Amino acid sequence: MIVRRALKHKQMVTGGGAVEMEISRQLKEYAMTIEGKIQYVILGYAKAFEGIPRQLADNAGFDPTNILNLLRKKHAEGGLWYGVNVNEEGILDMMEAQVWEPALIKLNAIAAATEAASLIISIDETIKAPEHTQG
Repeated sequence: MIVRRALKHKQMVTGGGAVEMEISRQLKEYAMTIEGKIQYVILGYAKAFEGIPRQLADNAGFDPTNILNLLRKKHAEGGLWYGVNVNEEGILDMMEAQVWEPALIKLNAIAAATEAASLIISIDETIKAPEHTQG
């Protein structure tokens, strides 16, 4: 199914968590221009994007904290396409390494995750179980 969509839509993005790290970096940068509570919401959303490269590093048996620090530094320096190198512990330019994934899959995943988070946040009532009476 993924291959079929890739062939049909032809738009690709880099894999290895590179896109997520860049989105996170840009959101953090944007958050610094905003005051108040919304800044913390945006920073939390930015941090959530780092979950993908963190999990990739962890699944590969690497220290995720070290990998994320390397990625943050590289993206801050303009390394737009750097992601997790699962073959050797470290990071790698995913564009140069030709590690790609369909843009449509990435967009759908981001939209679905954002929608799920928004739904959870929008729940404004707490359902409380009735107390049992002893009798």
